[in-house]
Amino acid sequence: MTARVVKGSGLDPFTAIRDAYAGKLLPETQVPVFRGTDEIFPTRIVAAGRRPYPLPRAPRQLRELTIESRGAQFDLVDYVSRNCVAGLLVLDRGRVSLEHYEFGNGPETRWLSMSMAKSVATTLVGAALQDGLMASIEDPLTKYLPDYAGTSYDGVSVQHLLQMTSGVAWDDTQTDPDSDRRRMLELQIQQEPGSIGRYVRSRPRTGASGRTWNYSTGETHIVGELLRAVLGRWLSDYLSERIWSAFSMETDATWWLESPGGLEVAGSGIGATLRDYGRFGLFMMHDGVADGRRVLPEGWVREATAPRVVTGELLDYGYMWWPVPARDGSFDQRAFSARGIFGQYIYVNPQAEVVIVVWSARSKPKGSEAILDNDFFNAVVEALR
Repeated sequence: MTARVVKGSGLDPFTAIRDAYAGKLLPETQVPVFRGTDEIFPTRIVAAGRRPYPLPRAPRQLRELTIESRGAQFDLVDYVSRNCVAGLLVLDRGRVSLEHYEFGNGPETRWLSMSMAKSVATTLVGAALQDGLMASIEDPLTKYLPDYAGTSYDGVSVQHLLQMTSGVAWDDTQTDPDSDRRRMLELQIQQEPGSIGRYVRSRPRTGASGRTWNYSTGETHIVGELLRAVLGRWLSDYLSERIWSAFSMETDATWWLESPGGLEVAGSGIGATLRDYGRFGLFMMHDGVADGRRVLPEGWVREATAPRVVTGELLDYGYMWWPVPARDGSFDQRAFSARGIFGQYIYVNPQAEVVIVVWSARSKPKGSEAILDNDFFNAVVEALR
C-alpha cells in the first residue's frame, strides 16, 4: 500500500495519517488527507436516501457576528481564518443561514469525521434498543460480548462503556507515539482482523466501573463490536437503513474499516458531506425521528447528550456526546455537540432550533484554536435569536 499516495498530499497513506495525528502536517498536505478518507484505509459505503431531506435557504443570512472569547471580541472572518475552518454550515430552523467552504472544498466534498463518529456509533446503540435487539444499557457488556469475560471489562455495564466510565486504563494522547491511541492507529495500519479488540481487552483496570471518567477511543471500538454482535450485520448497513437513507441524506458516506471487509472503526473515520453532517444534527434535534418513524427510544437524545453526576461530581459528557453550556455556564438550553480532533463539530441546540457543522484543518489535534468553539456556537445562537 505504500506505493499509493493520498491525492494532493504527495504522501503515502500511512505516513500521512501518522503525521496527521502527530500534528506534523502543513495545510497543503493536511487538507487532502482529511478529504481523502477512501485513500487511507479500506472503507464501507453508508448508502444515502433517494429524496434528500430539503435544506432550503433561510431568508436571513448570517453575515455579521460578534464573538466574545478569551477576553476579546472577534467576528465571523476571524473565526474562519484564525481557527483554520475548512467548511461551515449554520442551519436555522432547518434552513441554511450560512454555508461556506475553504481550501478547495465544496458541497460534494466528503470530510473526515474524526471522533464525531463516536457520537454516531452510540446513536446506533439507541436504535438497537428501539428495535428490541438489546434489553437495557444496564446489562453487563459480557451478556453481548462473552469474549470480554475474564478481562478488565468483566462487570462493566453497557451504560458505563457508553459514558467512558469503565475504570479501564487508556491514554488517548494523539501526539504521543507511545500512547494507547497511537498504538491503536498502528493496529489500524497493520489491517489484521480483530487486533484492535484484542489490544483493548488487554488493558489493565485502574478503578471501579462507574466511578471515574477516562476518554478512550478504544472503548468506542468495543461499541462497534457490541453493535456487530447484536445486529448480526455491519454498522454501515444499519446506519444506512435506520438513519442515512431513512432521514434521507443526499450523498453516500464512507466508514473506515479495521481490515478489508472487516469491522468499522467506530471511534473515527466517517467521511461525509457538510450538509449531510448537518442533516444528522437535524435528526438528533428532531429527537431521533426519521420520515415520521421513531428510530431512537423516546427520551434517548436527552439522556445521551446530558451531563451526569459521577461520584458526586458533574461530568460534562454523555453517551459520547458533549453537552455545551450557554454563555452563563448553564446547561438549560440542552445544547450538545459531536466533536473530533483538529476542530470537527456538529453542534445541536434543540431549544433554539440551531444546528452548526464545522470542519477544520488546525495545526494540532487539540488546543490550537484561537477562538473557543463553544463561544462561537453561543454567539451564533444569540445572533439568530
